[in-house]
Amino acid sequence: MQVDTPGPGPRRRARGAQPPAPAAGGRAAARKSKKKPKRRGLRILAYTTAGLVLVTAGTFGYIYETLNGNIKHSALFAGTSGDAGHEKPDAFGRTPINIMVIGSDTRATAADCAIGGDCANGGAGANADVEMVLHVSADRSNATVMSIPRDTMAQLPGCTDTQNHTSMKPHRDIINSSLSYGPGCTVAAVHQLTGIPIDHFMMVDFSGVVQMSDAIGGVPVCVDNNVYDPYSHLKLKKGNHTLQGMAALQFVRTRHGFGDGSDLGRTVAQHMFLSSMVRQLKSAGTLTNPAAVLSLANAATKALTVDDGLSGITNLVGLADDLNKVPANRITMTTMQNDPDTVKGEDGRVVVDPAAKNLFSAIINDQSLTAGDGSKSSAAAQATSTVDPNAPSSSAPAAPASPAAPAAGAGAPKSEIAVHVKNGSGVTGRASDLADALKTAGYSSLTAGTTLVGNADTSEVTYTAGREADAQEVAASVGLPATAVKPGTGPGITLVIGKDWTSGTTFGSAPASGAGTAAQAPPPVNTQAALSNANGQTADDSTKCGQVSTQDTVAINGVGMNPTKAYDKSPGVPDSAP
Repeated sequence: MQVDTPGPGPRRRARGAQPPAPAAGGRAAARKSKKKPKRRGLRILAYTTAGLVLVTAGTFGYIYETLNGNIKHSALFAGTSGDAGHEKPDAFGRTPINIMVIGSDTRATAADCAIGGDCANGGAGANADVEMVLHVSADRSNATVMSIPRDTMAQLPGCTDTQNHTSMKPHRDIINSSLSYGPGCTVAAVHQLTGIPIDHFMMVDFSGVVQMSDAIGGVPVCVDNNVYDPYSHLKLKKGNHTLQGMAALQFVRTRHGFGDGSDLGRTVAQHMFLSSMVRQLKSAGTLTNPAAVLSLANAATKALTVDDGLSGITNLVGLADDLNKVPANRITMTTMQNDPDTVKGEDGRVVVDPAAKNLFSAIINDQSLTAGDGSKSSAAAQATSTVDPNAPSSSAPAAPASPAAPAAGAGAPKSEIAVHVKNGSGVTGRASDLADALKTAGYSSLTAGTTLVGNADTSEVTYTAGREADAQEVAASVGLPATAVKPGTGPGITLVIGKDWTSGTTFGSAPASGAGTAAQAPPPVNTQAALSNANGQTADDSTKCGQVSTQDTVAINGVGMNPTKAYDKSPGVPDSAP
């Protein structure tokens, strides 16, 4: 009988335990068996990683589809004739970008009505509280933002809104009313007014301003005095504030709180707000924080209506990349030069000053308003000159420009004004082209064109006794300055097309060129004018404060007063921001 003896050796198995079956293959098989858990771990890791990749890809795909689905879009141009213009490529084939930025006061939703405005009519129609042309240079080194006051009176083109199936005929009206026929109509109106090609539009509504200011953590601004505008509900103490949500909307909407209490003061405040937003976006961390970028992208895409050419995340990202290349000190904010409208019944409106052609020309010809170091360039002085660009040059300082036509008392209705168009440009067909354009604009069907005997060096509108107001109206319709309106011998109102206007139906809106000749350079302008003449500032300037109006622009309990006094009289109204 065999007896177990104590000593080293394998441990005894527990009572009742069965010995394992011998492994096939001996030691090699045993080694292989020991490696299985490690390989199983690798497989688990691989499956987990693959799952994470799929989940991440699905998340990004979901985000992409969500952001893409947020964007609303429509046609760029809604005019009944022509198009939105075409850019001139530079020597390297690059083209600038001009974007029409529109701030809509639409009350199409209950949320918009709750934010502000009159919704008594169910939110029908829309006007443009903000109209800005954003120009980005062909080399992406500089940009210009030109505000067009919403109270500008202009000849509006015929438009067709294909989405709402409405249309309007050409007529004279306030330019912001064009938005009632869609953003494509505003594009057509601004292009006709300025001659600037428009490549894209971006429209944001009330709620968009609220959401985007929240997404970037607020926009810093300052005001130089206490201000309370009971109409927009903006109420701020003198000093610095960070505006979010409703406070941001109140600031950009107030037209009674700043400057002279009109839209002109509001445009300057909007420039301050946008400049601060640019600085905020370019500050360290804002655009490198994925959560912040996603929040901003979600807010922006929900708020935006864009033209069909921008209707996609990839297109918007490409545009954002172009904009981000421009340094803040080379982004210039300006306001289109303008004069008070003196036409009876149009009190409180403005008209384009002839000197605005300098600014239009700078944008059309891709001229920077700042030098490489951020200082004002020669083009800036030209673009913001207050001198009529068509006035004769002189070695002496030029006098201030005459007010834009019309400047006298009200004349006859357009339908009663027959214009005799004489072609002295030397280019065949110019008289009939201008006569047709005038009739389209509402002038008498008796308007007709003839050829002038000989050529005329300059374009002008002449009138017989008692018809000056009619002549000024015609000059304003075709973009001629008030200085081009002169007494004449007849017949009636005569438009003479000179050699300084060889193409286009608006004076100065297209470069003059004859058959087989190169386009002429823009007319010379006074380069001594300062950028401040157009309320200019660069986006890097954080020293400016909103200039609170000192005029009686608001009323409380029927008593007129300035916004600072209104602040003192309203202690029970909470401030918009601390």
